[in-house]
Amino acid sequence: MTYRILTVCTGNICRSPMAEYALRAALEAGGLDDRVEIASVGTSGWEIGNPVDPRAGALLRRHGIDASAHRARQMDDEELRRADLVLALDHDHVDPLRRSLGPDRAEAVVRMVRDFAPRPVADTGIRDPWYGDESDFETAWEQIDEAAAGIVAHVREALGTAEAREGSR
Repeated sequence: MTYRILTVCTGNICRSPMAEYALRAALEAGGLDDRVEIASVGTSGWEIGNPVDPRAGALLRRHGIDASAHRARQMDDEELRRADLVLALDHDHVDPLRRSLGPDRAEAVVRMVRDFAPRPVADTGIRDPWYGDESDFETAWEQIDEAAAGIVAHVREALGTAEAREGSR
């Protein structure tokens, strides 16, 4: 079984690619990279084809991650439906996801990235750093990174549950 994760922000040049690449590294470190596909998209078409924001790219490089191949994409209903976990980066991404997926499917697969933080947080949204400076990108990175281990644990559990179901057939 391949587990599919889709990270979603507004333009797909800052938060969702940061989350995609951070999770890719965390899943690789957790030995799950061969069983998980991860991608990122935006709710809007404003940035289609553009590379990662230079500030996000510089931050990722500082963490040893090369995102130079990234090109912004807009969410696609079919890709959303295939995803096992759709991670919204902020609250304003949830309604477009619900409209695309329908309420039942959205309830089953859409979560906020910060839902996976090690301790409950008052606000699960990760604000758009595009409007700020490098410190806003650092804050977004820290919030994403803080949730990464919880997301890996969630995926590991989901894969184990799926394997147990397949094994009992």
